[in-house]
Amino acid sequence: MATAQLSHSIRIHKAPKETVFPSQITNEHESLIMVKKLFATSISCVTYLRGLFPESSYGERHLDDLSLKILREDKKCPGSLHIIKWIRGCFDALEKRYLHMAVLTLYTNPKEPEKVTEIYQFKFKYTKEGATMDFDSSSTTFKSGTNSEDVKKASVLLIRKLYILMQNLGPLPNDVILTMKLHYYNAVTPHDYHPPGFKEGVNSHFLLFDGEPVNLQVGLVSTGFHSMKVKVTTEATRVSDLENNLFQESSPTEIAHQGLDCDEEEEECNNHIQRMNFVYSQQSSESSRKKRKVSEPVKVFIPDRK
Repeated sequence: MATAQLSHSIRIHKAPKETVFPSQITNEHESLIMVKKLFATSISCVTYLRGLFPESSYGERHLDDLSLKILREDKKCPGSLHIIKWIRGCFDALEKRYLHMAVLTLYTNPKEPEKVTEIYQFKFKYTKEGATMDFDSSSTTFKSGTNSEDVKKASVLLIRKLYILMQNLGPLPNDVILTMKLHYYNAVTPHDYHPPGFKEGVNSHFLLFDGEPVNLQVGLVSTGFHSMKVKVTTEATRVSDLENNLFQESSPTEIAHQGLDCDEEEEECNNHIQRMNFVYSQQSSESSRKKRKVSEPVKVFIPDRK
């Protein structure tokens, strides 16, 4: 029996070369399919190029001239089932329009999960307005109405930039641990809601790096009904070979104070990204701020990479 693909729940039709994204986006349902696939493709890209799973854990899809590896259910590799369960949990929250941000975090010490190696942020918005694409890539900015072809071009650019970034990051330590925290829109999310595979999470600890952290803005794609923004944070020394004009980078000082990606008009996130030797004193007023609801996996994942 053929191994089931992650994408089976969002109906990719069989063809000589199976494509990733829908050919058109004319309504909210098609937009949801697009965003789900873009998110799953991005997570697959990260796990594949960071060497977290064997080749057997991926199926092949095509996006223009790109040959993409997409996570699939591989019973010989329980880890792939673990991550797919997280992705499907995100799908559930996206369908309900609860999910604000999914944060994939890599760290090495199970006793100190706040001391991180890499952070991947996927931020979602829900809108009825026309689609816009803004990638801040030196000189290229896409803006349009709900043009499916432009949305596809924006998505291709996002995936290309993610691939370039993954290929230029230093190797991960063998004892890396993965977790994913989900942040919600409090105004619409039930207090007791947690998608399958997740439980009540903590949203009050700091995220720390050994060295100076840097934010890399990978891109933003909007369909007119949904938008997804991708940002990667890691140590500056690990991405020194990247062209500065390819990604919009924030200075280390800005990152130490701004924490996880939040809009100024939205409630502030309470996670802060810092250097380990950077002392930050919480103001007494912070304890009274409304905290964003968070879910975390029932169980973190430790890849077998030795």
